Amino acid sequence: MSKIALRTASSFTAFAICSLWSAGAMAQVGGDPVAAQSADEAVPAKEIVVTGSLIRGSSEDAPAPVDVISADELAKQGSPSALELIKNLPTSNGVIGDANQFDARSQGNEGVASINLRGLGPQRTLVLLNGKRIVQSGGSGIPIVDVNLIPSAAIGRIEVLKDGAAATYGSDAIAGVVNFITKTDQQGFLASGDYRYIKGSKGDYGGALSFGHSEDNFRFFVSAGYQHRSELQTTDRDFTIQPYATNPQGGFTGGGNPGNFDFNGAGVGNPAIFTSDQGCTPLGGFRSLPGSTTDRCFVNFAQFDNLVEPEDRFQIFADTQFDLSDRVKLRLNGLWGHSKTRITTSPSYLPTLPPSANSAFGGAGLFVIPGYTPALRDYCATFGAASTCATTNGVLNSAIAFPVLFRPFLLGGNPLYGGRGSAHSPRKSDEFLVSAELDFELNDNLNVTSSLTYSEYDRYFEGTDTFGDLLQNALAGFGGPSCPYASTASRVGLSAAQLAALAGTNGCTYFNPFSTAVQMNAVTGATNPAYAGSRSTNGLSLTPGAGLINDLATIDQFFVDSSTQANTSQWVADAVLSGETGINLPGGAVGFALGGQYRTNKYSRIYGGVGNLRDYPCPGTPLNPAAVCSPQTGAQGFLGTNFNAFAKSDVYAVFAELQLPITDAIQAQLSARYEDYGGNVGSTFDPQARIKIQLTDWLAIRGGAGSTFRGPPAQQLKGNLTSLQVIGTSFRAIDINGNPNLAPESANTYSGGVIVETGPFKASVDYFRYDFNGPIEGEPVAGIVNAMFGATGSANCGNSAYAALQARFTFTGAGCGIGNVQRLRTQAVNSADVSTSGVDFQASFENEFGDNGKVTLGFSGTYIIEYKTDAVTVEGIVVQPAFDAVGLLNYQTTAYPLPQWKGNAYAQGDFGPHSLRVQYNYIDGYTDQRGAAVFGPNTGALAGAAVTTGKKIGSFSTVDVTYRLALDTGTTIALSAQNVFDKDPPFARLDYNYDPFTGNPLGRTLKVAVSQAF
Repeated sequence: MSKIALRTASSFTAFAICSLWSAGAMAQVGGDPVAAQSADEAVPAKEIVVTGSLIRGSSEDAPAPVDVISADELAKQGSPSALELIKNLPTSNGVIGDANQFDARSQGNEGVASINLRGLGPQRTLVLLNGKRIVQSGGSGIPIVDVNLIPSAAIGRIEVLKDGAAATYGSDAIAGVVNFITKTDQQGFLASGDYRYIKGSKGDYGGALSFGHSEDNFRFFVSAGYQHRSELQTTDRDFTIQPYATNPQGGFTGGGNPGNFDFNGAGVGNPAIFTSDQGCTPLGGFRSLPGSTTDRCFVNFAQFDNLVEPEDRFQIFADTQFDLSDRVKLRLNGLWGHSKTRITTSPSYLPTLPPSANSAFGGAGLFVIPGYTPALRDYCATFGAASTCATTNGVLNSAIAFPVLFRPFLLGGNPLYGGRGSAHSPRKSDEFLVSAELDFELNDNLNVTSSLTYSEYDRYFEGTDTFGDLLQNALAGFGGPSCPYASTASRVGLSAAQLAALAGTNGCTYFNPFSTAVQMNAVTGATNPAYAGSRSTNGLSLTPGAGLINDLATIDQFFVDSSTQANTSQWVADAVLSGETGINLPGGAVGFALGGQYRTNKYSRIYGGVGNLRDYPCPGTPLNPAAVCSPQTGAQGFLGTNFNAFAKSDVYAVFAELQLPITDAIQAQLSARYEDYGGNVGSTFDPQARIKIQLTDWLAIRGGAGSTFRGPPAQQLKGNLTSLQVIGTSFRAIDINGNPNLAPESANTYSGGVIVETGPFKASVDYFRYDFNGPIEGEPVAGIVNAMFGATGSANCGNSAYAALQARFTFTGAGCGIGNVQRLRTQAVNSADVSTSGVDFQASFENEFGDNGKVTLGFSGTYIIEYKTDAVTVEGIVVQPAFDAVGLLNYQTTAYPLPQWKGNAYAQGDFGPHSLRVQYNYIDGYTDQRGAAVFGPNTGALAGAAVTTGKKIGSFSTVDVTYRLALDTGTTIALSAQNVFDKDPPFARLDYNYDPFTGNPLGRTLKVAVSQAF
């Protein structure tokens, strides 16, 4: 912060304090730091715009650029869901909400919807409910407010402040503020219900009931709502599963089932030569084409996933206000929201954590299928020479499996689950908010507002994974819950021959990892002619558990569930003294607000059972509780484990604001805030100035400059979690650790605009710019991987300059190399500086039509000029060179997808009880910044030219139509068609073949909604 800015802000703060002693007549009721409804019901609701100021009464065309979306306007748009509204908002990019489990920023957020103004990250948009802070969730690495749990039936209007506002509201308001303001004028009951038809789905539906009542000294409002989203599978849309040649990144893996094994060299000194399981092609995978130097089975896991997860949401909201006296008002708010959904994912993950020496035949960094096992003997006999099985001295060699080249289940599904055999795990969220606000009118000139708000967000989620040591035991014939030889102690000192004699006896069972255990492709229904249960098997037993057909008890032992409970909570106490200073300028009296705030934030993350390093520190722990390892990697094969985490932070703030009517035509607003986080984080001071000049009756200009900030959230100071991201050709576990040395991120913000209002025509154009310093981000995985391994897959392995970066990786026993990565350790950091700028524009024209008709035309949009990110370094190595993110997909970088243009245009006719709206939505095309996917003879994949399809992600334009009939009986009927022309989202080289942050996978939908007031 510059000394000049500090002196300026301090001066006007002192000016406000001193001016209290000469307070004069008050022109408007003093405000509070939250957006409370004005008591003056004579003022139309659309004029009561308060977001962006501590003082009530600001208007939409005031110095602060605020957009207001009324409940009536939302109804005429077909009452879009929170997610649909946000995705169509021109100022919002990179929206979390649709199923997107393959991006670290979305993982763990199933059923959660976020607002991401300016594409700066949802953690940088402050979300308020009636001006009160809502605590951010702790369910993922990105702290966000779940707007799905805000009760839509209770909303009276939404105010969007499109500018940094930390000087007014404190931390998190870097990109702007979205304030959901509930109804205060409803009288009586309002019941509503809706159903939405979605092709391939059972449809979405919901209902709500609300009641409002007010009298002289009392107001009460309560609302309850329910929404259901039905499952939509990836196979319900033809664009989500594409051929490998079209999109190699479209959900394909070289580590599946059928998998890849070395059948001919284990134990005899030959180098490992992995070949594909011969059942690959019949079950729907494909083997490398002739000309490749390696033989691999590639299969698709995306066909087991969902585009929309089944979801149920409930919300209850209550708001009441009492006039305790002529000058004292008490307002109480309460919210409870609950959501239940799940993640639907691959039948199993890669067992990237190899078995330890505590398991039978483990400890060498590989999985081993001994030559005596029925599964291997049958596989070799079934496929003969094509199997590449070999013997030594007449004894069948063992087969080996690389941890990243196979998995227990994929194309055949997981028999522990029904239907497609997709694994699925629950997600549950509960949100609570209670708030009490006491408003004192001290005299005709001064007002004090104090409030206390508590909000809490509980997120429970589970995951499925494999215990590597138990899987290895089952491969060797020591599986099942009743095997007496499963533990390490029971096998100490036994020779290979003795182990072979005990395997599969006395309740011990085998697991068959080969295609011969798979009857059919669980999605396509393609049958497997080599399935052991459909043919003669050379006299080998077909009894479940005996090694050919896998039984549930054996699977259930090594395939385990883990759970995580994440909790965030926040107390906010504030008090504001406001009113008029008694000082008059040519344009009127000077208004002020002066106050303080205290916030305490708590975060906890509790890992249950198998996911807790305290209980399962090592791969061998399930077999040997005394097992030791360094580092402690846990026992789960893929998702990884962590220690419980707890964090707490206290924040103290003081703030001030002045409204200066310099002349009738010139209004200025000055704000400043000081926040102290204590500890290593420190403090920050941020001033801001805005001005509006009315040049003529129809033309005004406005602008502002200031600084804004965001303090590091508790979960990023001391948190730990695991995400899944692509490294090489398969997903790997990425540890994201907290960082106690994080500093607040800060930004200097600038804005300037023009407002035109002449008769029926209104328009505004606003320029914005943000210059970031030290944004808090996770380290970019793709950049780290590319820097470490380069084009060769091992470019800097062993390079002393890269030693610290190499130490971030955990490799299999094969050593350093992109194909041998088991997991990567990253952390939250104050990353490289960012500068972004752009232009918001909107206009509307309203014309009377007939006696009681009106036609309105309008458009709004955002154009992003630049989003420049400086070079990112990790361990002294540049892992992400400086670049401009505008118009790019920004896959696995520190930026979100950023189309350059985004906007919508509409035509609306209102004729008595009838309303018809046609809206055109447009999202500009953008570019996948990654190079072309190159697959040739030495990659074990398709030979031929580089894959360039999807390099340019096309634009996405849709048309929505809504008809609404409002009868005098209080009945309202609305019919809407979204995406009338059934446009698919543009193709992108991602797992679902489209970008879930930007596009919409639903296609054409039809919705009917009915409400009744009584």
